[in-house]
Amino acid sequence: MSGLRPASAGRGESGRYEAFDHLATMVAVLRAADGCCLFVNAAFEAALGLPRRALLRRGRLFDWFVDASALVTNYQAVVANQYSTVRLEALLRRPTAPHAEPLPVHVIVTQVDHGETILLELVEIEQQARQDRETRTLDQVRVTKELIRNLAHEIKNPLGGIRGAAQLLEMDLADATLTEYTQVIIHEADRLQALVDRLLAPHRRPHMVADVNIHEVLERVRSLVLAEFSRGLTIVRDYDASLPEFRGDREQLIQAVLNITHNAALALAERRQAGDARIVLRTRAARQVTIGRQRYRLALELHIEDNGPGVPPEIRDRIFFPLVSGREGGSGLGLTLAQDFIQQHQGLIECESEPGRTLFKIQIPLP
Repeated sequence: MSGLRPASAGRGESGRYEAFDHLATMVAVLRAADGCCLFVNAAFEAALGLPRRALLRRGRLFDWFVDASALVTNYQAVVANQYSTVRLEALLRRPTAPHAEPLPVHVIVTQVDHGETILLELVEIEQQARQDRETRTLDQVRVTKELIRNLAHEIKNPLGGIRGAAQLLEMDLADATLTEYTQVIIHEADRLQALVDRLLAPHRRPHMVADVNIHEVLERVRSLVLAEFSRGLTIVRDYDASLPEFRGDREQLIQAVLNITHNAALALAERRQAGDARIVLRTRAARQVTIGRQRYRLALELHIEDNGPGVPPEIRDRIFFPLVSGREGGSGLGLTLAQDFIQQHQGLIECESEPGRTLFKIQIPLP
């Protein structure tokens, strides 16, 4: 970034660096001579919960850190041209929540404008870890999806032959009691055929795109789940009514949310018997969101949260894989299909779980 130039002459400092507002990471521009803060981007405002003017009035950015000694030392080394860039970790204060834990960040200090100014880029350590998890999840899902498609097609062809052979054998059997065994073959072939069809279903059905109101989707899911689990379960609405409509496949979204919510209701069996089972459907707008290595200005954030026992630790990292289920008799396809449907909307599903709280977070880009 050493070749950074003003975006437009005569706009002042904020106009010069306005491109930084499109970045997901926190960015601040300091005057090299005295460390005075000239600019902070939108991500910085969002992280600290203060408007830009208030942040700039606070003066030296070093005062925003719990212990800035290491940062100051490295900053001075960059100003003195001993290094062009340095990296270190620090703790950022939260001015709007003084009693909250400081925010752990990875700080990158870089010279710009031929040494006249210094660029500080701050990456939340948790954000970086989340992005790494998201990247791994997307890669795993892509590989798994391709494997499933290929495997399903390979299974499908011999299944038809096995079923047909069993039917021909049944017609030629002299002993009618032996048809019990051919029926077992036919029924199992049909069961496997149905499983293969479910694996291939997302790739067969055309994407029916129209304007979608996410709250209409949630209300449909809520009514379906409460119709099945009418006693002992409360589904709480926590909606952001200002969310805009977006282009999507309504039926796919209903199915994706229903799969997750229905799983939650099943996992709440003991809570339902006790009468305190609870699922929360929450919608919010998220700004400057990265999904699948792509940056979006605005995204829908949908939370499906329950107070159940949590996802078993041994499958927590694999719950979106096909045929992985934490429930007796489960097919292990519900979450796989949900992830697939959401990805067809350029979105992603993530899960956080511990005993007493499981949260599925769906993010979908908004216009």
